[in-house]
Amino acid sequence: MIELIKHGIYLLDGKEVRTQASGLPTANEARENTITYQILRAHHDGAPTPNQFRIHFDAMMSHDITYVGIIQTARASGLKEFPLPYVLTNCHNSLCAVGGTINEDDHVFGLSAAKKYGGIYVPTNLAVIHQYAREMMVKCGSMILGSDSHTRYGALGTMGVGEGGGELVKQLLRNTWDISTPEVVLVWLEGTPRRGIGPHDVAISLTKAVFESGFVKNKVLEFAGPGVAGLSVDFRNGIDVMTTETTCLTSIWVTDEKVREHYELHRRPEGYRTLQPGKVAYYDAMIRLDLSTQESMIALPFHPSNAYTIHELQVQPESILRKVEEEARARYGEKVKVDLLSKIHDGGVWADQGIIAGCSGGTYENLSQAAAILQDQSCGNDYFNLSVFPQSIPVSVATTRNGINEELLEAGAVIKPAFCGPCFGAGDVPANNGFSIRHTTRNFPNREGSKPSQGQLSLIALMDARSIAATAANGGKLTAATDIEYTDTHEAYTYEPRIYERRVYNGYNRPQPTEELRYGPNIKDWPELFPMEENQLLELAAVIHDPVTTTDELIPSGETSSYRSNPLKLAEFALSRRVPEYVAHSQRIHSNDLDRRANKCPETLMRLLQQVGASPANTSYGSCVFANRPGDGSAREQAASCQKVLGGDANICYEYATKRYRSNCINWGIVPYTLDANVKFHWQPGDFIFVPGIRQAILNGKESIEALVITANGTQTPLTLHFAGLTTDERTILADGCLINHYAKNRKV
Repeated sequence: MIELIKHGIYLLDGKEVRTQASGLPTANEARENTITYQILRAHHDGAPTPNQFRIHFDAMMSHDITYVGIIQTARASGLKEFPLPYVLTNCHNSLCAVGGTINEDDHVFGLSAAKKYGGIYVPTNLAVIHQYAREMMVKCGSMILGSDSHTRYGALGTMGVGEGGGELVKQLLRNTWDISTPEVVLVWLEGTPRRGIGPHDVAISLTKAVFESGFVKNKVLEFAGPGVAGLSVDFRNGIDVMTTETTCLTSIWVTDEKVREHYELHRRPEGYRTLQPGKVAYYDAMIRLDLSTQESMIALPFHPSNAYTIHELQVQPESILRKVEEEARARYGEKVKVDLLSKIHDGGVWADQGIIAGCSGGTYENLSQAAAILQDQSCGNDYFNLSVFPQSIPVSVATTRNGINEELLEAGAVIKPAFCGPCFGAGDVPANNGFSIRHTTRNFPNREGSKPSQGQLSLIALMDARSIAATAANGGKLTAATDIEYTDTHEAYTYEPRIYERRVYNGYNRPQPTEELRYGPNIKDWPELFPMEENQLLELAAVIHDPVTTTDELIPSGETSSYRSNPLKLAEFALSRRVPEYVAHSQRIHSNDLDRRANKCPETLMRLLQQVGASPANTSYGSCVFANRPGDGSAREQAASCQKVLGGDANICYEYATKRYRSNCINWGIVPYTLDANVKFHWQPGDFIFVPGIRQAILNGKESIEALVITANGTQTPLTLHFAGLTTDERTILADGCLINHYAKNRKV
């Protein structure tokens, strides 16, 4: 079904794959003919460079978890107006029943900022962030930067990139997004999906094939091949948005008449142009995917790559589900009791909840297919329940007019507003030991909102909307949509533009400098953050040996989202569901460092500094997190900023799971150290790492340094730390202590 070709290939005229280079341009020459490089070159600031792009984006997107912090950071750095279209959507904190007025306070702040600086403001529940972009912001050949990791619009000809807020701040201050020239992987689609197969089935299979090996990590996926033509635009979007889970950098697709129709339908025909690779294009690797062989899939906890066909799970449920139970016990010990095997009864595996939602699930086509499957059926009146979230009001209007909502409601589904909540743990949290099947983007540990530290754990599996509907029709018994007969006779989607015309505030190019920003009591400025000292003394505050540590673990989502405008309050949740003692450890370390800065260095700290030949005047004292592979998942910069607010100065790992998280660490002044693969990290919280001369090493362009580990009992061990691949700007940002400090010194606005 999926074949990984690990060597370079040539694509001739967009049709013929060739492995031999005889008579063809060099790889570097032909790579310029990919759609990827055509778009990147068009957005590059400056003369062509052999190994770097400096990118200016055409537009930006943020939701209400992130835009307050981004705007506050940009203001502190000299922001005068938004220099590009910047959309502020409200699809995350719109239903969180936490914290009194703080959610709506953020929304009021967002509208006032859109007025003051010339932005675009999309009111609550009008659309989820990525659907609004698909409907109103994309253009073929353009680039959009978003503060959400699932910023992916490649199927519509727009290269979307999800990054932390610091990278959006750079664009607001007329600076660039700097990346090394990426490798490009051709995703060659063949065949046509069978009835019952949906985009999530394909996306889950793709993630399973490439995630663990890092086959496409930080590379661009370029989709082409004869199989593209047989896919609807909704189907393509559903695959594309999930490419984030492969850890690729971004994605782009060939465009065709179906994409043209999308732009015409949305009253923006000028946004379309044909995108095709040049006559001879070179790709660094290739993924061949035969859509005709695709099976109905399920991604079991705790990652989209933990995937099986539904038929595999039906045949051997005990052994497969037991593996999930074992992983839960390894992760949480005796804190929680997991009993997935209890879901096996009455001849099948039974779910407790089904959800179709968000940027991946709530498409018109998904809802239409789900309604067709559920027509004249019933979800039953037992534990299983089904919720549906159309991804925008225009989609909701179309599903209402065409009878889709009626059929879903009659079957027992509950239809809710456009909202991302089930995807990140704000609402619809299953019961303890509940098993939920979801057409959403992620199923990371506790992302759904459970709290293992309090003995709560629910379990999330990803499935396509079609198989969720088939399961609902069987009262919750897992069922592949390919195993049932149905026909979708609903009318094609029609778009209603008046919805946005009447409610969206569009102030782009019309800033109102005299407009006052409206602050709620929870919206706080960033605390003082300090430049880097000559030396670092780090104390380990958390040591995590899990194979991968997600951003959901570094800073949980769900109810914590309401505090994203209050850096100090939010920081109290850092690692709370994985290492509950981390915050207290970090606060103690930070307090001692503040005393050092006030010339009141604690005696124990003074003795330690004297032991390594350093002084309080030139050596910072900060916390440090070790994890094997941190940062998989969301673009949320708070995973790094919370560490910084708590006095974090560095992270140590073998590799960073994503560029996004590493960039976030750098922008917040956290040195992203790595270790050689053969070095065993056996130290514990409370042990120290002294890094002499780190400031000059970073500024002088070095990429490694000799450090010293000092255990709590006084044992000293040398340790080599690496910080390779830093740009010149990143080195100065680290030395300045964070992006805010950097711009305060070097204002360009």
